Amino acid sequence: MSSFLDSMLARAKADKRTIVLPEGDDERTLAAAERILADGVADLVILGDAEAIANSGRALGGARIIDPRASELRGELASALFELRRHKGLTEEGALDLMDDVLYFGVMMVKRGLADGMVAGACHATGDVLRPCLQILKTAPGVKLVSSFFVMVVPDCDLGQDGTFLFSDCGLEVQPDAERLAHIAVNSARSWEALMGTEPAVALLSHSTHGSARNDDAAKVVEAAAMARELVPELALDGELQLDAAIVPSVGASKAPDSPVAGRANVLVFPDLDAGNIGYKLVQRLAKAEAYGPITQGIAAPVNDLSRGCTADDIVGVIAITCVQAQQAAE
Repeated sequence: MSSFLDSMLARAKADKRTIVLPEGDDERTLAAAERILADGVADLVILGDAEAIANSGRALGGARIIDPRASELRGELASALFELRRHKGLTEEGALDLMDDVLYFGVMMVKRGLADGMVAGACHATGDVLRPCLQILKTAPGVKLVSSFFVMVVPDCDLGQDGTFLFSDCGLEVQPDAERLAHIAVNSARSWEALMGTEPAVALLSHSTHGSARNDDAAKVVEAAAMARELVPELALDGELQLDAAIVPSVGASKAPDSPVAGRANVLVFPDLDAGNIGYKLVQRLAKAEAYGPITQGIAAPVNDLSRGCTADDIVGVIAITCVQAQQAAE
């Protein structure tokens, strides 16, 4: 277990939060729930067929198990959803029908304060997980867009923060323009501070370092870096930087000697979703890194998506991170 995960679990235990898990029919989710409950990391609400969950063979004592189809909460949550979405044409009957969807039911529990956060995605696509979040919870105050990140923990690595990095955006923004990329960079820095408690050093990545190539793709990153500096002038940030210049001290000193972050970056902002998604999976598979995410940033309450290839260990980690995000949101 990495020191990062140890830290997340300890912080979650110190101020327990309630997390709703909508995928109670998924074995990995139940295995993770069993561990979370045994270790006292969080209080859990598990959605699904109550009888099947009870007969799963997992020790889930202490969890609140709810079948959305039969729950006494069904009418209350449907009425609240109708009031929220009636201006969009949602009918009372339509709102009640949506309560059959465990994702909508779970998000409405978060909206109504019955849970502090939600973790899903083991058997649902990202779009399905985020749609009710954006419709119901919306973005946090002062935030212009929702994006995502992975926490990458690379074994036997002295780069970043003892091998720990934040990669963004690897899951949502397909082709962000310069303005959106700037906001991703700023939000990622804030996420680093919230989770790590240390100074973020943000590198906006490119195939070019400080003008070594001149084309529209590199220019977008340069413009994004300038916008991010305007948004948060005190932030340690630079771009455009090639990956090696961003994280390897000797290369950073050679390629970008005047950069405030070259050679020591711990927050890596990718220029588009292709680069981000490929990058995190390369590090995960070839460097055998622990990959926690995609963690969302910018939603008004913490709801996090899982990769459908996730393991029970991954789910445990994301639940702990979600608890820490919920603690931060309450402060």
